[in-house]
Amino acid sequence: MKKNKNNPIIKFEQITKTYITGPVKYQALKGIDIKINKGEFVAIIGHSGSGKSTIMNLMGALDSPTSGKYFLNGKNISHYNPDELAEIRNKQIGFIFQSYNLLPRTTVLKNVERPMLYAGYPEEKRKKRAMEVLKIVGLADKASNLSNHISGGQIQRVAIARALTMNPSIILADEPTGNLDTKTAHEVMKFLVQLNKKGSTVVVITHEDDIAAFAKRIIKITDGLVESRDYKLKTASFITHD
Repeated sequence: MKKNKNNPIIKFEQITKTYITGPVKYQALKGIDIKINKGEFVAIIGHSGSGKSTIMNLMGALDSPTSGKYFLNGKNISHYNPDELAEIRNKQIGFIFQSYNLLPRTTVLKNVERPMLYAGYPEEKRKKRAMEVLKIVGLADKASNLSNHISGGQIQRVAIARALTMNPSIILADEPTGNLDTKTAHEVMKFLVQLNKKGSTVVVITHEDDIAAFAKRIIKITDGLVESRDYKLKTASFITHD
């Protein structure tokens, strides 16, 4: 069947997740259904402990559900083994983390090359692709800088470049602006909006309304359940989409 923009790229069916520590059981997700279509820009919001970080881990193939089904690009990956999940993470999902996860005493170029290094790409191909994505984020001139010798906003853009190297189906951003001031945070989000307009599927996990406002749709999570699949913010002080 031919895929189109309205096919879910992410689909959760009655997903649960229970963590067990000794005699203690904690159910983080209580049977949730979520659909995210190809080309969407979705924010997932919720208070601390709501389950949104667990959703991020499952969507990013960093963990597996206790029960239920997770379809990624139409394939049920709910019971994939660790090696299969690792391949999905490397090839289909571009991660952007609050903590950046860059190697501090390594050049910007080498940091961006890392996913391709893990995938076994030859050096010449890694360098060429890394420079391509650094141009996209406007940091080609910083390629030889050490990653701890550039600004916070530039570091996050390096993280975005790294997320783009493998042409992922999904860009998954976990609290991507948590370490940035408001002005820089909004600049990073505007850049993600531009990537989305060019066709990237973007999912942002956040607890901040002003960051969620950049998304075209907001999913609100409360106590391990989906409270709303199209949540409307009460206030928005700026326009984020045409």
